[in-house]
Amino acid sequence: MSGRRVKAREEGAALLAVLLLVAVTGAIAVAAMEKLRLSRAIATNSVALDQARAYAHGIEQIGMLIIDDMRTENPGRTILAGGWNGGVRRVPLPNGGMAEAKLRDGGNCFNINSVVQGDPRTGLSRRESGVGQFAGLMEVLGVPQGEALRIAGAAADWADSDSVPGPLGAEDAFYASAPQPHRTANSLFADIGELNAVAGMTSPIYARLRPWICALPVAELSPININTLLPEQAPLLAMIAPGQLSVEQARSILASRPVNGWANQIGFWRIERMSEVNVPLDVQLQPQMRTTWFTIESRVEMMGSLFTETILVDSRLQPSRVVQRRWTD
Repeated sequence: MSGRRVKAREEGAALLAVLLLVAVTGAIAVAAMEKLRLSRAIATNSVALDQARAYAHGIEQIGMLIIDDMRTENPGRTILAGGWNGGVRRVPLPNGGMAEAKLRDGGNCFNINSVVQGDPRTGLSRRESGVGQFAGLMEVLGVPQGEALRIAGAAADWADSDSVPGPLGAEDAFYASAPQPHRTANSLFADIGELNAVAGMTSPIYARLRPWICALPVAELSPININTLLPEQAPLLAMIAPGQLSVEQARSILASRPVNGWANQIGFWRIERMSEVNVPLDVQLQPQMRTTWFTIESRVEMMGSLFTETILVDSRLQPSRVVQRRWTD
């Protein structure tokens, strides 16, 4: 018995079904291969980043040893001898990788947490000298006085423990009516990025301030080490006497610094120009001879991956200890 002859249109349908099956199978294979490729790439990157993190940790330990050695060699003063401040050290790694480390004086900046005083556990209150220095720094950097005073006052209210607005400040009631309502922190600034949420702050002003400010985890006036402050950092010296010391005068003072730095605060305040300024007692005690805060910036490139890290080191106790880590620029 002969089989039934397949009609032409049925042959076309069968061919179409086969082609469709081949197309679907090919698409599945391509998707599977792509997922396999991505999985391998993720695994490779994960291994590379783990290795880079380990190298960065090693660099971190070397940096902390350098910090402790400097303190041991000269416990009373930290000076620029040796080129440690801002110098980049490079270490070649296997497979063409490279590790870089940069050690800096981490206290030569305006500590945004100096706008308050006290202890976060028992209460923080506005510090007038810190608010004045913040406004003074903004002014010497070109921020109009009115805006500078408002931002400084709002920063104090952001960190203090109460809910009562201070002079030119802003508390929860102000932020509640903002396009994106939020509240004040009522605690120390954890990161300078919080300043973007403070009343009066704008992106252009923040970009101008960013290189000059930091958020040390203490409510203390900026521990400016006048023995390591560079002439180009003169605005940080000018800010301790707002309206009394110009940037040019501050730069001249730093340029004439003794080779081995000033031995004590008395010698610094006896300089002709500094003896003429009138500042409160807490500011008179502010200039330091020894650095107690350092930053170590690590950058590790290997196997096509990049790992960057910045740590803040507290050297007030020995051995020095890491108190902050940051993985963004």
